Amino acid sequence: MQLNALIQHLSIQQHSGSLEREIEAIVFDSRQATANTLFVAIAGTQVDGHDYIATAHTQGCRVFVVEKTIEALPEACVIQVSSTAEALADLAGAFYGHPSKELTLVGVTGTNGKTTTATLLHRLFLQLGHKSGLLSTVVNKIGDVAIPSTHTTPDPIQLNALLRRMVNEGCSHCFMEVSSHAIHQHRIRGLEFAAAGFTNISHDHLDYHKTFAEYIRVKKAFFDGLPASAVALVNSDDRNGMVMLQNTAARKCTFALKTPADYKGKIVENAISGLVLSINQIEVCTRLVGAFNAYNLLLVYGIAIELGQDQLEVLRLVSNLETVEGRFQYVRSTIGITAIVDYAHTPDALENVLDTIAAFRKEGQQVITVVGCGGDRDRDKRPKMAAIAAAKSTQVVLTSDNPRSEDPLEILAEMEAGLSVQDQLRCLTISDRAQAIKTAIVMARAADIILIAGKGHEKYQEIQGVKHDFDDLELTKNLFLTLQK
Repeated sequence: MQLNALIQHLSIQQHSGSLEREIEAIVFDSRQATANTLFVAIAGTQVDGHDYIATAHTQGCRVFVVEKTIEALPEACVIQVSSTAEALADLAGAFYGHPSKELTLVGVTGTNGKTTTATLLHRLFLQLGHKSGLLSTVVNKIGDVAIPSTHTTPDPIQLNALLRRMVNEGCSHCFMEVSSHAIHQHRIRGLEFAAAGFTNISHDHLDYHKTFAEYIRVKKAFFDGLPASAVALVNSDDRNGMVMLQNTAARKCTFALKTPADYKGKIVENAISGLVLSINQIEVCTRLVGAFNAYNLLLVYGIAIELGQDQLEVLRLVSNLETVEGRFQYVRSTIGITAIVDYAHTPDALENVLDTIAAFRKEGQQVITVVGCGGDRDRDKRPKMAAIAAAKSTQVVLTSDNPRSEDPLEILAEMEAGLSVQDQLRCLTISDRAQAIKTAIVMARAADIILIAGKGHEKYQEIQGVKHDFDDLELTKNLFLTLQK
Protein backbone atom coordinates (compact mmCIF):
# COMPACT_ATOMS: atom_id res chain seq x y z
CA MET A 1 0.00 0.00 0.00
CA GLN A 2 1.27 3.50 -0.82
CA LEU A 3 2.41 5.48 2.19
CA ASN A 4 0.62 8.60 0.91
CA ALA A 5 -2.71 6.76 0.97
CA LEU A 6 -2.01 5.02 4.27
CA ILE A 7 -1.43 8.24 6.21
CA GLN A 8 -4.25 10.17 4.57
CA HIS A 9 -6.30 10.48 7.77
CA LEU A 10 -3.46 10.87 10.28
CA SER A 11 -3.20 14.16 12.13
CA ILE A 12 0.41 14.88 11.20
CA GLN A 13 2.35 17.53 13.09
CA GLN A 14 5.35 17.46 10.78
CA HIS A 15 7.23 15.11 8.49
CA SER A 16 10.55 14.79 6.71
CA GLY A 17 11.59 12.64 3.78
CA SER A 18 9.70 11.32 0.81
CA LEU A 19 6.15 9.98 1.22
CA GLU A 20 6.33 8.15 -2.11
CA ARG A 21 6.99 4.68 -0.73
CA GLU A 22 5.39 1.25 -0.78
CA ILE A 23 4.47 -0.18 2.63
CA GLU A 24 4.14 -3.95 2.96
CA ALA A 25 3.59 -4.16 6.73
CA ILE A 26 3.06 -2.02 9.82
CA VAL A 27 5.02 -3.00 12.93
CA PHE A 28 5.63 -1.62 16.42
CA ASP A 29 8.20 -4.25 17.44
CA SER A 30 11.63 -3.14 16.20
CA ARG A 31 12.64 -6.78 15.70
CA GLN A 32 10.10 -7.00 12.89
CA ALA A 33 11.16 -3.72 11.25
CA THR A 34 12.79 -4.35 7.87
CA ALA A 35 12.70 -2.89 4.36
CA ASN A 36 9.23 -1.75 3.23
CA THR A 37 7.83 -1.81 6.75
CA LEU A 38 6.47 1.17 8.64
CA PHE A 39 7.70 1.25 12.25
CA VAL A 40 5.45 2.96 14.80
CA ALA A 41 7.38 3.95 17.94
CA ILE A 42 5.12 3.37 20.94
CA ALA A 43 6.10 4.75 24.33
CA GLY A 44 4.77 1.83 26.42
CA THR A 45 4.69 1.21 30.16
CA GLN A 46 7.77 -1.04 30.02
CA VAL A 47 9.61 -0.15 26.80
CA ASP A 48 9.81 2.99 24.63
CA GLY A 49 9.89 2.18 20.93
CA HIS A 50 11.69 5.45 20.23
CA ASP A 51 14.80 3.89 21.81
CA TYR A 52 14.90 1.27 19.05
CA ILE A 53 14.51 3.46 15.98
CA ALA A 54 18.23 3.34 15.17
CA THR A 55 18.17 -0.46 15.41
CA ALA A 56 15.16 -0.63 13.07
CA HIS A 57 16.97 1.67 10.64
CA THR A 58 20.02 -0.61 10.52
CA GLN A 59 17.66 -3.49 9.66
CA GLY A 60 16.47 -1.65 6.55
CA CYS A 61 13.38 0.14 7.84
CA ARG A 62 13.01 3.63 6.35
CA VAL A 63 9.59 4.86 7.48
CA PHE A 64 8.93 5.86 11.08
CA VAL A 65 5.94 7.29 12.90
CA VAL A 66 6.99 9.01 16.12
CA GLU A 67 5.61 11.29 18.81
CA LYS A 68 9.01 12.55 19.98
CA THR A 69 11.63 14.52 18.09
CA ILE A 70 14.40 12.21 16.87
CA GLU A 71 17.73 12.67 15.13
CA ALA A 72 17.74 12.72 11.34
CA LEU A 73 18.23 9.33 9.69
CA PRO A 74 19.67 8.78 6.19
CA GLU A 75 17.05 8.08 3.50
CA ALA A 76 14.30 7.90 6.13
CA CYS A 77 10.81 9.31 6.18
CA VAL A 78 9.85 10.43 9.70
CA ILE A 79 6.24 11.34 10.47
CA GLN A 80 5.54 13.01 13.80
CA VAL A 81 2.09 12.79 15.45
CA SER A 82 0.74 13.68 18.89
CA SER A 83 -0.03 10.04 19.82
CA THR A 84 1.61 7.06 18.19
CA ALA A 85 -0.80 4.69 20.00
CA GLU A 86 -3.71 6.41 18.25
CA ALA A 87 -1.80 6.53 14.98
CA LEU A 88 -1.09 2.77 15.14
CA ALA A 89 -4.82 2.03 15.32
CA ASP A 90 -5.59 4.47 12.48
CA LEU A 91 -2.84 3.00 10.30
CA ALA A 92 -3.89 -0.59 11.02
CA GLY A 93 -7.50 0.18 10.11
CA ALA A 94 -6.48 1.86 6.86
CA PHE A 95 -3.96 -0.87 5.93
CA TYR A 96 -6.59 -3.61 6.27
CA GLY A 97 -9.39 -1.61 4.67
CA HIS A 98 -11.47 -0.96 7.81
CA PRO A 99 -12.91 -4.49 8.03
CA SER A 100 -15.14 -3.70 11.03
CA LYS A 101 -17.40 -1.79 8.64
CA GLU A 102 -18.02 -4.94 6.62
CA LEU A 103 -19.49 -7.07 9.40
CA THR A 104 -21.66 -6.72 12.50
CA LEU A 105 -19.16 -6.12 15.31
CA VAL A 106 -20.29 -6.60 18.92
CA GLY A 107 -18.12 -5.64 21.89
CA VAL A 108 -18.63 -6.87 25.45
CA THR A 109 -16.95 -5.08 28.35
CA GLY A 110 -17.08 -5.27 32.15
CA THR A 111 -15.05 -6.78 34.96
CA ASN A 112 -16.58 -10.25 34.92
CA GLY A 113 -18.55 -12.18 32.31
CA LYS A 114 -16.91 -10.85 29.12
CA THR A 115 -15.54 -14.21 27.99
CA THR A 116 -18.72 -16.13 28.73
CA THR A 117 -21.00 -13.58 27.06
CA ALA A 118 -18.88 -13.18 23.92
CA THR A 119 -18.41 -16.96 23.58
CA LEU A 120 -22.11 -17.71 24.07
CA LEU A 121 -23.03 -15.08 21.47
CA HIS A 122 -20.58 -16.66 19.03
CA ARG A 123 -22.03 -20.13 19.59
CA LEU A 124 -25.60 -18.85 19.40
CA PHE A 125 -25.12 -17.01 16.10
CA LEU A 126 -23.36 -20.00 14.54
CA GLN A 127 -26.43 -22.07 15.44
CA LEU A 128 -28.65 -19.31 14.01
CA GLY A 129 -26.87 -19.80 10.71
CA HIS A 130 -24.52 -16.81 10.77
CA LYS A 131 -20.83 -17.51 10.20
CA SER A 132 -19.21 -15.56 13.01
CA GLY A 133 -15.88 -14.65 14.51
CA LEU A 134 -14.83 -14.61 18.16
CA LEU A 135 -12.10 -12.59 19.88
CA SER A 136 -11.73 -13.68 23.50
CA THR A 137 -9.35 -14.31 26.37
CA VAL A 138 -9.59 -18.07 25.86
CA VAL A 139 -9.43 -18.38 22.07
CA ASN A 140 -10.04 -16.51 18.82
CA LYS A 141 -12.24 -18.18 16.23
CA ILE A 142 -13.24 -17.77 12.62
CA GLY A 143 -16.36 -19.86 12.37
CA ASP A 144 -15.36 -23.09 14.13
CA VAL A 145 -11.63 -22.71 13.39
CA ALA A 146 -9.63 -21.84 16.52
CA ILE A 147 -6.73 -19.39 16.53
CA PRO A 148 -4.62 -19.12 19.71
CA SER A 149 -5.30 -16.05 21.86
CA THR A 150 -2.59 -14.15 23.74
CA HIS A 151 -4.51 -11.08 24.97
CA THR A 152 -8.11 -10.34 25.92
CA THR A 153 -8.11 -7.76 23.12
CA PRO A 154 -5.34 -8.05 20.48
CA ASP A 155 -3.17 -5.10 19.41
CA PRO A 156 -4.62 -2.96 16.56
CA ILE A 157 -2.59 -4.70 13.85
CA GLN A 158 -3.57 -8.23 14.93
CA LEU A 159 -7.13 -7.07 15.55
CA ASN A 160 -7.68 -5.55 12.13
CA ALA A 161 -5.86 -8.45 10.46
CA LEU A 162 -8.17 -10.94 12.18
CA LEU A 163 -11.26 -8.91 11.29
CA ARG A 164 -10.14 -8.73 7.65
CA ARG A 165 -9.59 -12.49 7.62
CA MET A 166 -13.07 -12.99 9.08
CA VAL A 167 -14.62 -10.82 6.36
CA ASN A 168 -12.62 -12.57 3.62
CA GLU A 169 -13.76 -15.97 4.93
CA GLY A 170 -17.43 -15.02 4.92
CA CYS A 171 -18.17 -13.99 8.51
CA SER A 172 -21.16 -11.71 8.94
CA HIS A 173 -20.69 -11.12 12.69
CA CYS A 174 -17.87 -10.88 15.20
CA PHE A 175 -18.16 -10.96 18.99
CA MET A 176 -15.25 -9.63 20.98
CA GLU A 177 -14.21 -8.93 24.53
CA VAL A 178 -13.23 -5.32 25.08
CA SER A 179 -10.82 -4.93 27.99
CA SER A 180 -10.15 -1.70 29.85
CA HIS A 181 -6.48 -1.92 28.79
CA ALA A 182 -7.56 -2.09 25.14
CA ILE A 183 -9.80 0.97 25.49
CA HIS A 184 -7.13 2.98 27.29
CA GLN A 185 -4.36 1.95 24.86
CA HIS A 186 -6.52 2.81 21.81
CA ARG A 187 -6.48 -0.76 20.50
CA ILE A 188 -10.15 -0.53 19.46
CA ARG A 189 -9.84 2.99 18.04
CA GLY A 190 -11.51 3.29 14.64
CA LEU A 191 -13.54 0.10 14.91
CA GLU A 192 -17.22 0.44 14.03
CA PHE A 193 -19.38 -1.37 16.60
CA ALA A 194 -22.97 -2.34 15.90
CA ALA A 195 -23.63 -3.26 19.54
CA ALA A 196 -21.93 -3.00 22.91
CA GLY A 197 -22.73 -4.83 26.14
CA PHE A 198 -21.78 -4.00 29.73
CA THR A 199 -21.79 -6.86 32.23
CA ASN A 200 -20.71 -5.27 35.55
CA ILE A 201 -17.82 -3.44 37.14
CA SER A 202 -15.95 -4.23 40.34
CA HIS A 203 -12.49 -4.12 41.87
CA ASP A 204 -9.86 -5.10 39.29
CA HIS A 205 -6.87 -3.78 37.32
CA LEU A 206 -6.14 -0.98 39.80
CA ASP A 207 -2.45 -1.81 39.38
CA TYR A 208 -2.90 -0.28 35.90
CA HIS A 209 -5.68 2.29 36.31
CA LYS A 210 -4.66 3.34 39.85
CA THR A 211 -8.16 4.40 40.96
CA PHE A 212 -11.61 2.85 40.64
CA ALA A 213 -12.93 6.16 39.25
CA GLU A 214 -10.38 6.00 36.41
CA TYR A 215 -11.28 2.35 35.74
CA ILE A 216 -14.96 3.36 35.38
CA ARG A 217 -14.05 6.35 33.19
CA VAL A 218 -12.10 4.12 30.80
CA LYS A 219 -14.95 1.60 30.52
CA LYS A 220 -17.40 4.45 29.92
CA ALA A 221 -15.20 5.81 27.12
CA PHE A 222 -16.11 2.73 25.06
CA PHE A 223 -19.80 3.67 25.20
CA ASP A 224 -19.09 7.38 24.72
CA GLY A 225 -17.49 6.53 21.37
CA LEU A 226 -20.35 4.45 19.96
CA PRO A 227 -22.16 5.77 16.86
CA ALA A 228 -25.87 6.56 16.82
CA SER A 229 -26.42 3.49 14.63
CA ALA A 230 -25.28 1.17 17.45
CA VAL A 231 -27.15 -0.24 20.43
CA ALA A 232 -25.77 -0.16 23.99
CA LEU A 233 -27.11 -2.79 26.39
CA VAL A 234 -26.14 -2.46 30.06
CA ASN A 235 -26.78 -4.21 33.36
CA SER A 236 -29.01 -1.78 35.25
CA ASP A 237 -28.64 -3.78 38.49
CA ASP A 238 -25.02 -2.65 38.55
CA ARG A 239 -24.79 0.84 40.08
CA ASN A 240 -22.50 1.94 37.26
CA GLY A 241 -24.60 0.44 34.48
CA MET A 242 -26.53 3.63 33.77
CA VAL A 243 -23.31 5.65 34.06
CA MET A 244 -22.11 3.87 30.92
CA LEU A 245 -25.10 5.30 29.02
CA GLN A 246 -24.82 8.92 30.15
CA ASN A 247 -23.06 10.31 27.07
CA THR A 248 -23.52 7.66 24.44
CA ALA A 249 -25.12 8.42 21.08
CA ALA A 250 -26.16 4.78 20.75
CA ARG A 251 -29.67 3.49 21.33
CA LYS A 252 -29.97 2.60 25.03
CA CYS A 253 -31.26 -0.71 26.43
CA THR A 254 -31.06 -2.40 29.83
CA PHE A 255 -31.17 -5.89 31.34
CA ALA A 256 -31.62 -6.83 34.99
CA LEU A 257 -32.76 -9.39 37.54
CA LYS A 258 -33.67 -6.96 40.33
CA THR A 259 -34.77 -3.70 38.72
CA PRO A 260 -37.11 -2.80 35.85
CA ALA A 261 -35.41 -3.30 32.49
CA ASP A 262 -36.01 -3.86 28.79
CA TYR A 263 -34.85 -7.44 29.27
CA LYS A 264 -36.05 -8.49 32.70
CA GLY A 265 -35.03 -11.84 34.10
CA LYS A 266 -36.07 -13.91 37.08
CA ILE A 267 -34.36 -17.03 38.40
CA VAL A 268 -37.04 -19.71 38.77
CA GLU A 269 -34.66 -22.51 39.73
CA ASN A 270 -30.90 -22.70 40.29
CA ALA A 271 -29.18 -26.09 40.56
CA ILE A 272 -25.81 -27.49 39.58
CA SER A 273 -27.53 -29.05 36.57
CA GLY A 274 -28.56 -25.59 35.33
CA LEU A 275 -30.87 -22.59 35.60
CA VAL A 276 -34.54 -22.21 34.89
CA LEU A 277 -34.72 -18.56 33.88
CA SER A 278 -37.69 -16.37 33.06
CA ILE A 279 -36.88 -13.72 30.43
CA ASN A 280 -39.62 -11.16 29.92
CA GLN A 281 -42.04 -13.71 31.43
CA ILE A 282 -41.02 -16.56 29.13
CA GLU A 283 -39.34 -19.48 30.91
CA VAL A 284 -36.27 -21.19 29.47
CA CYS A 285 -34.24 -24.09 30.88
CA THR A 286 -30.49 -23.63 30.52
CA ARG A 287 -27.35 -25.65 31.25
CA LEU A 288 -25.57 -22.72 32.87
CA VAL A 289 -25.47 -22.25 36.65
CA GLY A 290 -25.76 -19.25 38.96
CA ALA A 291 -27.04 -15.69 39.09
CA PHE A 292 -23.91 -14.42 37.33
CA ASN A 293 -24.76 -16.63 34.35
CA ALA A 294 -28.37 -15.44 34.47
CA TYR A 295 -27.00 -11.95 33.80
CA ASN A 296 -24.77 -13.26 31.02
CA LEU A 297 -27.71 -15.01 29.38
CA LEU A 298 -29.87 -11.89 29.61
CA LEU A 299 -27.17 -9.92 27.81
CA VAL A 300 -26.78 -12.64 25.18
CA TYR A 301 -30.55 -12.72 24.61
CA GLY A 302 -30.86 -8.93 24.55
CA ILE A 303 -28.08 -8.45 22.00
CA ALA A 304 -29.49 -11.21 19.77
CA ILE A 305 -32.94 -9.62 19.78
CA GLU A 306 -31.56 -6.11 19.23
CA LEU A 307 -29.67 -7.46 16.22
CA GLY A 308 -32.94 -8.67 14.72
CA GLN A 309 -32.97 -12.38 15.58
CA ASP A 310 -36.20 -14.30 16.13
CA GLN A 311 -37.22 -14.36 19.81
CA LEU A 312 -38.49 -17.93 20.03
CA GLU A 313 -35.60 -19.36 18.00
CA VAL A 314 -33.10 -17.56 20.25
CA LEU A 315 -34.79 -18.94 23.37
CA ARG A 316 -34.80 -22.45 21.92
CA LEU A 317 -31.08 -22.30 21.16
CA VAL A 318 -30.17 -20.61 24.46
CA SER A 319 -31.44 -23.71 26.25
CA ASN A 320 -28.72 -25.78 24.54
CA LEU A 321 -25.77 -23.48 25.24
CA GLU A 322 -23.11 -25.03 27.46
CA THR A 323 -20.68 -23.47 29.91
CA VAL A 324 -17.51 -21.85 28.62
CA GLU A 325 -14.15 -23.51 29.33
CA GLY A 326 -12.89 -22.65 32.80
CA ARG A 327 -16.16 -21.03 33.83
CA PHE A 328 -17.94 -23.13 36.46
CA GLN A 329 -16.72 -26.36 34.91
CA TYR A 330 -17.23 -29.28 37.23
CA VAL A 331 -16.11 -32.89 37.54
CA ARG A 332 -17.25 -35.55 40.03
CA SER A 333 -15.24 -38.28 41.71
CA THR A 334 -16.47 -41.86 42.08
CA ILE A 335 -17.59 -41.15 45.66
CA GLY A 336 -19.48 -38.01 44.68
CA ILE A 337 -17.03 -35.20 45.48
CA THR A 338 -17.72 -32.29 43.11
CA ALA A 339 -14.79 -30.14 42.02
CA ILE A 340 -15.62 -26.85 40.30
CA VAL A 341 -12.96 -25.02 38.28
CA ASP A 342 -13.65 -21.33 37.73
CA TYR A 343 -11.70 -18.32 36.46
CA ALA A 344 -12.91 -16.18 39.39
CA HIS A 345 -9.91 -13.92 40.00
CA THR A 346 -11.60 -10.83 41.44
CA PRO A 347 -13.37 -10.39 44.79
CA ASP A 348 -16.73 -9.93 43.09
CA ALA A 349 -16.34 -13.00 40.85
CA LEU A 350 -15.23 -15.19 43.76
CA GLU A 351 -18.18 -14.06 45.86
CA ASN A 352 -20.60 -14.73 42.99
CA VAL A 353 -19.32 -18.26 42.48
CA LEU A 354 -19.42 -19.08 46.21
CA ASP A 355 -22.95 -17.62 46.47
CA THR A 356 -23.98 -19.83 43.56
CA ILE A 357 -22.58 -22.89 45.33
CA ALA A 358 -24.42 -21.86 48.52
CA ALA A 359 -27.70 -21.79 46.59
CA PHE A 360 -27.59 -25.53 45.84
CA ARG A 361 -25.36 -26.77 48.67
CA LYS A 362 -27.09 -29.32 50.88
CA GLU A 363 -26.91 -29.54 54.65
CA GLY A 364 -23.71 -31.23 55.79
CA GLN A 365 -21.80 -30.59 52.56
CA GLN A 366 -18.42 -28.95 53.06
CA VAL A 367 -17.27 -26.24 50.65
CA ILE A 368 -13.47 -26.29 50.32
CA THR A 369 -12.05 -23.36 48.37
CA VAL A 370 -8.61 -23.37 46.76
CA VAL A 371 -7.66 -19.84 45.73
CA GLY A 372 -4.67 -17.61 45.05
CA CYS A 373 -3.92 -14.20 43.55
CA GLY A 374 -1.76 -13.35 40.56
CA GLY A 375 1.56 -11.56 40.87
CA ASP A 376 2.34 -8.17 39.28
CA ARG A 377 -1.34 -7.29 39.47
CA ASP A 378 -3.70 -5.36 41.75
CA ARG A 379 -2.44 -6.04 45.28
CA ASP A 380 -5.43 -4.46 47.07
CA LYS A 381 -7.69 -7.38 46.18
CA ARG A 382 -5.49 -10.01 47.85
CA PRO A 383 -6.76 -9.69 51.45
CA LYS A 384 -10.31 -9.23 50.14
CA MET A 385 -10.17 -12.47 48.16
CA ALA A 386 -8.95 -14.41 51.20
CA ALA A 387 -11.63 -12.87 53.44
CA ILE A 388 -14.41 -13.73 50.98
CA ALA A 389 -13.17 -17.31 50.61
CA ALA A 390 -13.05 -17.74 54.40
CA ALA A 391 -16.47 -16.19 54.96
CA LYS A 392 -18.22 -18.38 52.42
CA SER A 393 -16.34 -21.71 52.72
CA THR A 394 -16.00 -24.47 55.29
CA GLN A 395 -12.26 -24.79 54.63
CA VAL A 396 -9.84 -22.66 52.59
CA VAL A 397 -6.51 -23.54 51.00
CA LEU A 398 -4.59 -20.42 49.98
CA THR A 399 -2.14 -21.15 47.19
CA SER A 400 -0.15 -19.75 44.31
CA ASP A 401 -1.87 -18.52 41.15
CA ASN A 402 0.44 -17.00 38.51
CA PRO A 403 3.08 -15.38 40.72
CA ARG A 404 4.89 -13.99 37.67
CA SER A 405 7.89 -11.99 38.94
CA GLU A 406 6.74 -11.87 42.58
CA ASP A 407 7.60 -14.19 45.45
CA PRO A 408 4.57 -16.50 45.94
CA LEU A 409 5.04 -16.46 49.71
CA GLU A 410 4.80 -12.67 49.80
CA ILE A 411 1.56 -12.78 47.79
CA LEU A 412 0.17 -15.36 50.21
CA ALA A 413 1.20 -13.24 53.20
CA GLU A 414 -0.80 -10.34 51.75
CA MET A 415 -3.80 -12.64 51.32
CA GLU A 416 -3.47 -13.92 54.90
CA ALA A 417 -3.63 -10.32 56.15
CA GLY A 418 -7.33 -10.33 55.26
CA LEU A 419 -8.11 -13.23 57.62
CA SER A 420 -9.39 -12.87 61.17
CA VAL A 421 -7.98 -15.07 63.94
CA GLN A 422 -11.03 -17.32 63.63
CA ASP A 423 -10.68 -17.50 59.84
CA GLN A 424 -7.07 -18.59 60.17
CA LEU A 425 -8.16 -21.71 62.03
CA ARG A 426 -9.99 -22.90 58.89
CA CYS A 427 -7.27 -21.95 56.40
CA LEU A 428 -4.19 -23.72 55.14
CA THR A 429 -1.46 -22.02 53.12
CA ILE A 430 0.27 -24.24 50.55
CA SER A 431 2.25 -22.36 47.91
CA ASP A 432 2.55 -25.35 45.55
CA ARG A 433 -0.73 -25.24 43.61
CA ALA A 434 -0.75 -28.93 42.68
CA GLN A 435 -0.17 -29.89 46.31
CA ALA A 436 -2.90 -27.46 47.42
CA ILE A 437 -5.45 -29.06 45.08
CA LYS A 438 -4.37 -32.54 46.19
CA THR A 439 -4.77 -31.51 49.85
CA ALA A 440 -8.28 -30.20 49.22
CA ILE A 441 -9.27 -33.50 47.61
CA VAL A 442 -7.82 -35.50 50.51
CA MET A 443 -9.72 -33.29 52.98
CA ALA A 444 -13.03 -33.74 51.16
CA ARG A 445 -15.66 -36.27 52.13
CA ALA A 446 -18.25 -37.88 49.87
CA ALA A 447 -20.64 -35.27 48.42
CA ASP A 448 -18.43 -32.30 49.42
CA ILE A 449 -17.77 -29.45 46.99
CA ILE A 450 -14.32 -28.17 46.09
CA LEU A 451 -13.95 -24.81 44.34
CA ILE A 452 -10.64 -24.30 42.52
CA ALA A 453 -10.62 -20.60 41.67
CA GLY A 454 -8.47 -18.13 39.80
CA LYS A 455 -7.03 -19.79 36.69
CA GLY A 456 -10.00 -21.41 34.97
CA HIS A 457 -9.18 -22.07 31.31
CA GLU A 458 -5.45 -21.35 31.62
CA LYS A 459 -3.14 -24.22 30.73
CA TYR A 460 -0.05 -22.80 32.38
CA GLN A 461 1.36 -21.31 35.55
CA GLU A 462 3.67 -18.33 35.05
CA ILE A 463 6.66 -18.21 37.41
CA GLN A 464 9.55 -15.78 36.95
CA GLY A 465 8.73 -15.22 33.29
CA VAL A 466 8.42 -18.93 32.44
CA LYS A 467 5.07 -20.55 31.64
CA HIS A 468 4.91 -24.08 33.03
CA ASP A 469 2.24 -26.56 31.89
CA PHE A 470 -0.58 -26.51 34.42
CA ASP A 471 -4.29 -27.26 34.00
CA ASP A 472 -6.54 -27.13 37.08
CA LEU A 473 -9.25 -29.30 35.53
CA GLU A 474 -6.95 -32.02 34.14
CA LEU A 475 -4.96 -32.15 37.35
CA THR A 476 -8.15 -32.56 39.36
CA LYS A 477 -9.42 -35.36 37.09
CA ASN A 478 -6.10 -37.19 37.42
CA LEU A 479 -6.03 -36.76 41.19
CA PHE A 480 -9.56 -38.13 41.45
CA LEU A 481 -8.35 -41.24 39.63
CA THR A 482 -5.05 -41.71 41.44
CA LEU A 483 -6.51 -41.03 44.89
CA GLN A 484 -9.37 -43.44 44.04
CA LYS A 485 -12.02 -40.88 44.84
